[in-house]
Amino acid sequence: MAAKFVTRENIHVDRVACPWLIKRFIDPEAELLFVGRDEVLATAEREGALPYDLPGAEIELTHHGDHCSFDAFIDTYGLGGDPALLDLAQIVRAADIQSQRDARPEAAGLEAIAAGFRLSGKIDQELLELQFPLYDALYAYCRKRVTSDR
Repeated sequence: MAAKFVTRENIHVDRVACPWLIKRFIDPEAELLFVGRDEVLATAEREGALPYDLPGAEIELTHHGDHCSFDAFIDTYGLGGDPALLDLAQIVRAADIQSQRDARPEAAGLEAIAAGFRLSGKIDQELLELQFPLYDALYAYCRKRVTSDR
């Protein structure tokens, strides 16, 4: 049975990156739900879904200190052995958390692209379909970057 995950609607950087990570590395068949902020926990309970990017959930797949939800997924699901994912996490974190923005030069571009997609008026599921190839490309970039740094 495929896992279910639920988060707030009107997705942006971290709430696009996490579904990409889920579908590519955790459960390709996972069902991704997007609801209003006040509906996340009730939807999680009703649907048997795991809430994320929402403080106060039982399993805290959300921001902790200087880390974003993408980092929490990597830690929780034991994906930290992939140097390219850790490199990508730095970019996602810097794009998602304003105070981290200068940590990676790619962050400003990722945040701008995410903002532009968000302004397109498309629903969240369509935004995932459009942006997953961007994350595939960033992951390939990170794989190349970490292997050529050795």
